[in-house]
Amino acid sequence: MALLIIGKDIIKDYYHEICKQAPHRDIRLWPNIGDPNDILHALAWHPEHGELARLPNLKTIVSLGAGVDHLLEDLKLPNVPVIRYVDPDLTSRMVEYIILNTLLHTRRMMEYQNQQRVSKWQYLPVPTAKDIRVGIMGMGVLGSAAASALYGMGFKIRGWSRRIQQIENILSFAGTENLDTFLAETDILVVLLPDTKKTKGLINRMLIRKLSLSGRHPSLPGPVLINGGRGAVQIETDILAALETGELYSASLDVFENEPLSLDSPLWKHPRVSITPHTAGVSTPEVIAAYFLNHVKSSESGKCPKNVVDRSVGY
Repeated sequence: MALLIIGKDIIKDYYHEICKQAPHRDIRLWPNIGDPNDILHALAWHPEHGELARLPNLKTIVSLGAGVDHLLEDLKLPNVPVIRYVDPDLTSRMVEYIILNTLLHTRRMMEYQNQQRVSKWQYLPVPTAKDIRVGIMGMGVLGSAAASALYGMGFKIRGWSRRIQQIENILSFAGTENLDTFLAETDILVVLLPDTKKTKGLINRMLIRKLSLSGRHPSLPGPVLINGGRGAVQIETDILAALETGELYSASLDVFENEPLSLDSPLWKHPRVSITPHTAGVSTPEVIAAYFLNHVKSSESGKCPKNVVDRSVGY
């Protein structure tokens, strides 16, 4: 039995770590796959379309990241379980990112940083946590954890998802029929949605204009967008237009429509936009290697795989 690590160049680090943690296993790094009949499990990150279909005895495919759209876009993807990466390490890192950026905007740190660059000493009024309504789109493992953490800090939390989620102290909304109400009561919009047919381009100017319509605290100059989910759900030209007109006060973007972000994108130099290179929930090779190997061992013992993707909904 062989294991295959397949995808972009970054997979080399994960290959070496898996070899380190499981020195007695047959582990192969694409494109040097050897006999394709030997391979039973694959750890994948943006593999070339059609490559996984070359493995006739493949039993499972594990995504190296939380997102699986890079796999489901392959029309020749084998009909085997696709496993999402779900781990406390990923969850804690994403929660840290959401907390960091929520405070970045509520404490108006981007404005203070701009003032620092020109040696300007000026007080800016800031709201307290209890004055701010944070709305989280995508209430899965990551969204639920972020909601609980922010609630513990005093923020007013609401969540929106495909189905109602019963989470203590969190006001829950679901479906398109409740989206406008959710947005009107949201000052800071946190997006943790998967990339599916229904979510592509969802974060557009029309949606942004609906934020905070029920009124917000005067110390927050305008609505805020934080996207740590998938770049395909946002329209960046709309985000820029909303920033320029004041419909959006500021934004933290970790994901983009095309990655890496083009060098000529106006987002790079916008004074109220924070950019990170798709690192909000990146786990170390050690953690992901252990997750993959634990999945393989579980499969070998005959247990049903956990965190299997529902292909009908895309996550």
